[in-house]
Amino acid sequence: MRRPAAPLLALLAVLAAVLAGPAAPARADNAAPRRPVILVHGYNADPGVWGGLDARLRAAGYTDGEIHRWGYDTHQSVNEVLADRFAAYVDDVRRRTGADRVDIVAHSYGSLPTRWYVKYGGGTATVAHWISLGGPNHGTGVAWACALWDQACRDMTPGSWVQKRLAEGDETPGEVAYTTFWSSCDEVINPDDSVPLSGAANEPAGCLDHNALLGDEGVGRGVLAALAG
Repeated sequence: MRRPAAPLLALLAVLAAVLAGPAAPARADNAAPRRPVILVHGYNADPGVWGGLDARLRAAGYTDGEIHRWGYDTHQSVNEVLADRFAAYVDDVRRRTGADRVDIVAHSYGSLPTRWYVKYGGGTATVAHWISLGGPNHGTGVAWACALWDQACRDMTPGSWVQKRLAEGDETPGEVAYTTFWSSCDEVINPDDSVPLSGAANEPAGCLDHNALLGDEGVGRGVLAALAG
């Protein structure tokens, strides 16, 4: 049986590659591992909200072992319960990955327990980048609607004890790189300028709904740039 000529073999190889579609980005075997990134969802949500950003991270070369999602009961206290539980989770991620520091991307209410951990729980030594998407970093008036029966809502109200403690002194302590993304059309964070922090890179995301911050392409690019900074 005659073998196909070399040019024909080359053509068949090209056709096979086209039919297979674009290959997933691969990292060189000798490339240094990335710092683990922990994704922290917001109030009345769960880790499933991170599908869009998770896909962006993977497209940028992050692996399964470098992406972590913390799930928690969003009706509990920032300082009395959640910050300590998050600290334990960070310790577990560091132990499993061997990393000395982690990066954090938090949406909405998730910004508060993670900030408390950084500021009061030793996180300045274990966190490299802290990124907030639409976080109620100075409170939101919307939280008054549920503050009567929900501790998390009380913590999110402007002027609450948690808000006052987080605002005391340096809002962005340590060698952590802080970044916030805020929307001028955020229906959950009121006022809009509750999100930016003194000493952080405060990035306007345009006119986006609160949850649209999670999957917006421009915000996703900004998050990747902040993590690489």
